[in-house]
Amino acid sequence: MEQCSSKSESPPMSLMENLLGLLRVRVKRGVNLAVRDARSSDPYVVLKMGKQKFKTRVIKKDVNPEWNEDITFSVLDPNLPILLTVYDHDTFSKDDKMGDAEFEILPFIEALRMNVNGLTNGTIISRIQPSMQNCLVDESCITYTSGKVIQDMILRLQNVECGEVEIQLHWIHLPGCKGL
Repeated sequence: MEQCSSKSESPPMSLMENLLGLLRVRVKRGVNLAVRDARSSDPYVVLKMGKQKFKTRVIKKDVNPEWNEDITFSVLDPNLPILLTVYDHDTFSKDDKMGDAEFEILPFIEALRMNVNGLTNGTIISRIQPSMQNCLVDESCITYTSGKVIQDMILRLQNVECGEVEIQLHWIHLPGCKGL
């Protein structure tokens, strides 16, 4: 049986060598979110992808909040879904869950891998239809807009009586990373 000596082992790959790029998720707004306080809610959004976890600011007393916040994930594995969870902020007790939705980024990554140079502004590259396998409210279009590939989504929250969250995806290429 052969043993590998430590001299022949290659050094571990750096984060940049494994990194495909950055995914920017713009959390735009919530629509008709559930009421969790007396007459309203104080919602915020938590996004998780693998071990990465980010949250938006709390919007006080609003079931139709506008966050317009950008959250940036380092993408190492395009097969990992993103879990979006909405919570109601409570001062004196545990925050109440107001629903969740999971979405895949693979269709977006596949659109990015296409040769989109020369497309006219507003060209639809791909369409994803709502189904039992996703949380889409309506058709989600991946478009070529202002020199970038963008995906808009309206997600129906699960495990709650009502609520939707509008998000937008776009990609940030990083010099020195593995890339797509």
